[in-house]
Amino acid sequence: MSADQSTPSPARGPAIQVRGLEKSYQKLHVLRGVDFDVTPGSIFALLGSNGAGKTTVVRILATLLKPDGGTAQVHGLDVVTRAARVRESISLTGQFAAVDEILTGRENLVLVARLRHLSDPGRIADDLLGRFALTDAAGRRVSTYSGGMRRRLDIAMSLIGDPPVIFLDEPTTGLDPQARLEVWQAVRELARQGTTVLLTTQYLDEAEQLADRIAVLHHGRIIADGTLAELRQLLPPATVEYVEKQPTLEDVFLAIVGDTGTGSTGSTRTDATVAAVRPDGTSS
Repeated sequence: MSADQSTPSPARGPAIQVRGLEKSYQKLHVLRGVDFDVTPGSIFALLGSNGAGKTTVVRILATLLKPDGGTAQVHGLDVVTRAARVRESISLTGQFAAVDEILTGRENLVLVARLRHLSDPGRIADDLLGRFALTDAAGRRVSTYSGGMRRRLDIAMSLIGDPPVIFLDEPTTGLDPQARLEVWQAVRELARQGTTVLLTTQYLDEAEQLADRIAVLHHGRIIADGTLAELRQLLPPATVEYVEKQPTLEDVFLAIVGDTGTGSTGSTRTDATVAAVRPDGTSS
């Protein structure tokens, strides 16, 4: 971390701790006692359908809403009693990219660095452009960027000042398959750099690909919380049957365009072969 991008000192314990969180709008009970912890430097996915309360949780943690009950701490700071300090420790990226399309990518980053009163904003911008594979497009107006590039720039802008915790509220909504892969790689890079990421999503594959831990929010309550392996154990043991595995449409799309974005999802096939599993468990 550079000296001009200082942040509050790291907190001990969970990066995010939520206990009994409640929120209602008149007779509509959105959150009914939500509990979860997020480990520092991990990717935590809050999974749920539209209206489950995901964005409400994020808005409370980002100090944009006050809860009706329960407690929440971010970076060891209470979101109600120490809201100003919490805002110094976080960054929030909403469902739509908050970038200025008239400016270039580099100008967007420099502007935010200046607003945060950081020294050498040009160097900060150049570092982030390189980190998010946007150097070649740095001098282009953002209006010419693809959806994935805009979202990567939006995330890069959120990291100015090196916040230890970042909230990504459904970051791939409306993006095409290739752009989604680009954003996934950017999120993985955040965790590799030590940033704690709370990701809300309604896409099951997104949580499966990215998250170290997943919580399922349903009707205002967390009904399951664990690693992917732990959640799989909630189902009966799998039976072995003869199956022909056909490539998914995503596999076909990526094989045709010959590009998987800035990184690999870890499960993407680049051929159109058919795999078969025999009853004894071997592959044909």
